[in-house]
Amino acid sequence: MRLGIRLLFAFFLINGLAAFFVLRVFMAEIKPSVRKVTEDTLVETAYLLAAQASDDLADDKLGSGSGSGSSNSRFAQHVQAAFEQPLRVWIWDTRKAALDLRVTVTNDQGRVLFDSAGQDVGADYARWRNVALTLRGEYGARTSREVATDEATSVMYVSAPIMRDGAILGVLTVSKPANAVQSIIDSSERKMLRGGVLFLLLSAAVGFAITWWLVVQVRKLRSYAQHVQGPTLQEAQGKLLPHKTPEVPDVPGELGDLAQAMDSMRRRLEGRDYIEGYVRALTHELKSPVAAIRGAGELLQDDLPAADRAMFAQQVVDQSLRLQNLIDQLMQLSQLEQRNGLAQAGTPTSLRACAAQAIAQLQATAAQKGIQLLLQGGDSQGAWDAALVTLAISNLLANALDFSPAHSQIVLTLEPQRLSVQDSGPGVPDSLLHRLGERFFTTPRPNGERSGTGLGLSIVQRIMLLHGGRLQFANTHPGLRASLDFSAQG
Repeated sequence: MRLGIRLLFAFFLINGLAAFFVLRVFMAEIKPSVRKVTEDTLVETAYLLAAQASDDLADDKLGSGSGSGSSNSRFAQHVQAAFEQPLRVWIWDTRKAALDLRVTVTNDQGRVLFDSAGQDVGADYARWRNVALTLRGEYGARTSREVATDEATSVMYVSAPIMRDGAILGVLTVSKPANAVQSIIDSSERKMLRGGVLFLLLSAAVGFAITWWLVVQVRKLRSYAQHVQGPTLQEAQGKLLPHKTPEVPDVPGELGDLAQAMDSMRRRLEGRDYIEGYVRALTHELKSPVAAIRGAGELLQDDLPAADRAMFAQQVVDQSLRLQNLIDQLMQLSQLEQRNGLAQAGTPTSLRACAAQAIAQLQATAAQKGIQLLLQGGDSQGAWDAALVTLAISNLLANALDFSPAHSQIVLTLEPQRLSVQDSGPGVPDSLLHRLGERFFTTPRPNGERSGTGLGLSIVQRIMLLHGGRLQFANTHPGLRASLDFSAQG
C-alpha cells in the first residue's frame, strides 16, 4: 500500500472515530438537555401561577361553578383566556400556534379543583407522586407515559405549592407533553447530523490536501534520490546517458533537513565514485603505453644496431606523447565534469567564429595528410562559452582527421543553432554508434591502429551537456557525420 493511501486511511480513521464519538455524545445530550431546560421553565411557570392562584384558593373560589370550576375564579378566567387567545409565534425555526401547557389545581387533600383542559375536575390526584411530594413540602415532579410502550406519549409534570401564611393550601401542577419539544429535539439532531457530515467532508478535504502535499514532498525527495544515485556521466548497458545534477528539492521542516543530508551524502559518494571510476579507467589505459615504454627501455639497454635503437627510441617518444595526451584530456574532462553549469553569459558567441578558430588550430595537421577543411553555411549566435564550443569542434575535427583518408575533404556545415562535421572515412558500425562518447571507447583507425584515448568525444559530450544541447552521430556511407545541436538548450 502506498504512503499516500496509508496516510489518508489513517487520517479518515482518526477523524471518523472522533466524529462518531463526538456526535454520539452530542446526540445523547440533546434530549436530556432540552428536557432540563423545559423542566426549569415549567418550575418557574408553576411557582408564578401558584402565587396567582393563592387568593382564589384561600377564598374557596376555585372549587365553585360548573364545568371546569372556573366561573367565579379570576385566576381560572385568566388562564382560560390565555389558552383561547390566538398564537402566532416563531421560536427560531419552529412555529408555535397554541399553548401546550395544562394547568391543574388541587386542594390540600389532592382533589382537583381546576383543570385547564376541563377533564379531571373532582379527580383524586393525591396518589400522584408530584402532588404527594409537594404536599409534603418537597419538590414534586414526574414524567409519565400515557401509553406505556410509547415514549412519544410522555408528559412532564411539575408541581408548586399554593401557600398562604406559611401553610400549604393546595398544589398547582403544570404539565407539558414531551412531543411538544420533540420537534425542537429533532431539529437539533438534524442540524447536528448535517454539521457532522459537513465536518467529515471538510476533514476529508483537509486530509486529502495534507496527504497530497506530503506525498508531493516525498516524491520530490524520491526523484532527487533517483537522479543522484549514479556517477556524473553514467554508462548503462553500453550507452552514455546524459546526466545533470538536479537541484536540492525545496521542502520544509524535517523533510528539508533530510534533503540537505541526502545532498551532502551525494557529494561525498559522487566524489568517491568519480575517483574510483577514473582510477580503474586510467589504470586500464596506462597498461599498454607503459608496457611499450618499459619494453623499449629494456631493449635499449642492450647493444643494438643504430636503426633498431632509433626505432625503439621513437617508440618511447610516441608512447610518451600518448601518455601526455591521455593526461591532458583526462584533466580537461575532469574539469568539465566538476562544472555544474556555464559561466555568466556576456556577448553572444558566434558559431562560425568558433568553427574558424578550430579549423585554424588543426589546419597544419590536415595539410600534412592532404585533407581539405571546408566551412559552409550561415552563422548563428547564442549564449555559449566560446572556448568550450571551440574545444568541442576541435575534438570533432581531430577525430575526423584520424579516420579520413588522405587527400579527402572534411566539411563543416553551419545551420541555425547547429554544426555538423562530415568526413569521408569508413564510418562506425551501426551497433556501436550509441557507444560513441563513452570514456576510453575507441574504434580501430583505417590503418588498423588504436592510437586514440577515447576521451575526445567524451569531452564533446560533456560540453554539450553543459550547454543543454546534444551530440549526435550518423553514418553517411561513406563517412560519419557528427552534429552539435544547440537548439535543445533550455
